[in-house]
Amino acid sequence: MKFDVLTLFPKGITSYFDQGLLNRAQGKGLIEINIHDLRNWSVDRHRTVDDKPYGGGNGMVLKVEPIYRAVKELKGRKRKTRTILLTPRGRKFDQKIAEEYSKLNQLIIISGRYEGVDERVAEYIADDQISIGPYVLMSGDLPAMVIIETIARLETGVAGDQEWLTERTNRGGFWEGPQYTRPEIFSPNKKEKWIVPKCLIGGNHREIFDWREEHGRIIESS
Repeated sequence: MKFDVLTLFPKGITSYFDQGLLNRAQGKGLIEINIHDLRNWSVDRHRTVDDKPYGGGNGMVLKVEPIYRAVKELKGRKRKTRTILLTPRGRKFDQKIAEEYSKLNQLIIISGRYEGVDERVAEYIADDQISIGPYVLMSGDLPAMVIIETIARLETGVAGDQEWLTERTNRGGFWEGPQYTRPEIFSPNKKEKWIVPKCLIGGNHREIFDWREEHGRIIESS
């Protein structure tokens, strides 16, 4: 799957995806992540991408023209392509949306900045408007990283083999549960002991399965 992100500060996002599992997945050709500087689609020598809002206001608004040119150039010819605008007014991103987007060939993400984005981007360019929660950030860069990582995790081979992915996703959602590793007993001080549940150490697979079923939960996909 291919991800294209439009932002004013590409270095911050690029550095995040240049390490760890997502960097490895890109190296294997499992996913493609491209971070684009929106200013590259400006037409004046100052590389202007924002302007004062009509009607007045305290901040600047991202202009429609450079975003239009960028999306037009980046959009692939394949049918399974979607363009999303990140905005606090969008529908809340969840596992269901992640699974929906994971079936695409390309996802173009428009990361807002300053006081927002010209509303014509939402009306005529974006296919969807997305928010990661009921709060306001200073840009869409963090939400873009959250969305890409969530979707990429569903791609076969990115975070594990197909068996792992099937096990996590075949229950009507994405299954998550508590995990432990060595040491069996950790003492942060002389009075306390933090102990791994005994059933996980004993080797009884049925008891382990039952414990995980009891303590895990499904992150709903519907």
